[in-house]
Amino acid sequence: MSNKKPEMTFKYIFTYDYNPVYVNGAHGGISPRGELVMNFYLERQPLPNAITHEITQAGTIGPETSVEPSDLGRSLVRQVINGVVLNYNTARELHYWLGEKVKEMEALEEARAAMAAGQTSAKTNITH
Repeated sequence: MSNKKPEMTFKYIFTYDYNPVYVNGAHGGISPRGELVMNFYLERQPLPNAITHEITQAGTIGPETSVEPSDLGRSLVRQVINGVVLNYNTARELHYWLGEKVKEMEALEEARAAMAAGQTSAKTNITH
């Protein structure tokens, strides 16, 4: 008799257009159907539509005279990259999974900090 527990193997298949992207924020909420909607974005400084420069007497590009749009310096862009829709159970599972991954990241960061502190104290203890 075997005491081996039943197992299942999951195989991951990537679509031809699989392309991980960097995001630094999310916005969303609960849909009318009760599902969680998350839209991921990349927040960054906006690029101008146009910049006008003065031409100097020497025929070179001089100082900037105008920028379109005029509120460029007071704006940020949130470029929505992609989004997901999750039902309640999937949202809970993802919440748990993310929590576990954050714990792993925190442990790595603590280990790095401890190593850096050890290297710093080792450097200060060197005598010649």
